[in-house]
Amino acid sequence: MSGATSTNPAPAMNTKNILLFALVATLFLGTGFVQSWNTALTIFNMGLISCIMALGVNMQWGYAGLFNVGVMGFVALGGLAAVLVSSDPVPEAWGAGGPRILLGLVVGAATILAAILAYARLPKGRLRGLAVLAILVGGYAIYRTVIDPGVAAVEAVNPASTGYLGGLGLPVLIAWPVGGLLAAGAAWIIGKTALGLRSDYLAIATLGIAEIIIAILKNEDWLARGVKNVTGIPRPVPYEVNLQANEGFVAFAANIGADPVTASTVTVKLLYALLFAIVLGLLIWLSEKAWNSPWGRMMRAIRDNEVSAAAMGKDVKARHLQIFILGSAICGIAGAMMTTLDSQLVPGTYQPLRFTFLIWVMVIVGGSGNNWGAVLGGFLIWWLWVQVEPMGLLLMQGITFFLEDGSALSEHLLDSAAHMRLLTMGMILLLVLRFSPRGLIPER
Repeated sequence: MSGATSTNPAPAMNTKNILLFALVATLFLGTGFVQSWNTALTIFNMGLISCIMALGVNMQWGYAGLFNVGVMGFVALGGLAAVLVSSDPVPEAWGAGGPRILLGLVVGAATILAAILAYARLPKGRLRGLAVLAILVGGYAIYRTVIDPGVAAVEAVNPASTGYLGGLGLPVLIAWPVGGLLAAGAAWIIGKTALGLRSDYLAIATLGIAEIIIAILKNEDWLARGVKNVTGIPRPVPYEVNLQANEGFVAFAANIGADPVTASTVTVKLLYALLFAIVLGLLIWLSEKAWNSPWGRMMRAIRDNEVSAAAMGKDVKARHLQIFILGSAICGIAGAMMTTLDSQLVPGTYQPLRFTFLIWVMVIVGGSGNNWGAVLGGFLIWWLWVQVEPMGLLLMQGITFFLEDGSALSEHLLDSAAHMRLLTMGMILLLVLRFSPRGLIPER
C-alpha cells in the first residue's frame, strides 16, 4: 500500500549490547589474570546461577508486572530438592518414625483439602465459617498427635550426624528439575491465594511466605537437619582429591606445567561452569521463544493494560498464575544448582531481604522485560557484589596510608570497607535509574 510504512523489531543483539557483554567478560578475565583463575571461576559459576534467578524474576516482573519478593523461598525449596533427591536414605530413621511422619503429612493434606471443599460447597454464612474452623482445628489436633511422636523418634536417631529421614539416593542432576517442580507446586498454592492482591500487598505476601518456608527448613530437623545443615551432598562432577589421585590427570597437569592441586580445582569449576552454562543456554532459548510468540505478546498486553486484555477475553488471573509458576520454577532450578555447587544445604544463608534485593538489582540494572538484560545484570552485579568489598578495602588502605597508625579516623575508614557492597549497589541502581531508566539492555 502506498504511504504505508513497515517497521522491523530491533535485533536482539546490537553493537552496544555486544560491548556491554564484552566489558563483563573483561571483568572476569581480568580477575583470572590479576587474582587467580580459581577465583574467577568461583565468581563465574555463581554468576551463572544468579543469571538463572534473574531470568525467573524477569519473567514474573518483565513479562507480567508481578512484584515477587519471595525469591529466596523458592530458591530454598530448590535446595531442599537436592537433599530429598540425592542424599542417601537413613534406614534407622525410617524405621523409627518414617511411617508416622508420612501418615501425619497425609492427615495434614487431607485436613486442608476437606476445609477447601467445605468452603466451596457449603452456602455462605456462619455455618460455613464454623464448619471450616472445626475441620481445621480438629484436623490440626489429629495431625500433631500423629506426626509429633514420629518426628521425635527420627530426630533422636544419631542427631550429631543424621537425625533426619535422608533422601532417595538418586543422581543429583535429577534434583534440578525436581527443584523446579517443587517450587512450581509451592507457587501454585501461593498464587491461588495471593495473586488477587495489588502489587504492594502481593510483595508483602510473597515475602512473608518466603520467611515461612525458610523458617520451616530451619526448625524441622527431620526434613533436612534444620540449622545443623546437610553436608556431603553428591556432586555431578569428580572430587578434587579423586583427580589428584588419578595418574593420568597428574601427568596431564605436569605436561601443561600446572600444579595438580590447582589444576584439579580449576577443572572441577570448569565442569560446573559447563553444566550451568548448558542450563542457562537452554532457559535463554526457551525464554526467547516464549517472549517472541503469541503467548509473549499476550502477556505484554496483559501487563500493559489488564482492563483492555480482559475486555478482549483474556483470563488475566490465570495468566498471572501461569507466569508466576514458571518464574518460580526457574528460581527453584537455580536453588538446586546452588546447593549442588556448595554440596551442602545451609538454611541460614537464605536471607530473603538481602539476596532478593540483589536479584532485583540484577533485573533492574540489566533491563526488565529483556532476557539478555537479565543475564547481563546477573553477571555484572554478582561480580561487583563479590569484588567491591576487597576493592573498597584497598581504597581505604590507600586513603589512610598517610594517617597515623591506630588513629580513630583510620580505623573508622577501614571498618567502613565492609559496607562498600551495599553502598555500591545503591549507587549503581541510582545511576542506572537516572541515565538509563529502562536498564542497560532495555526491552525492545
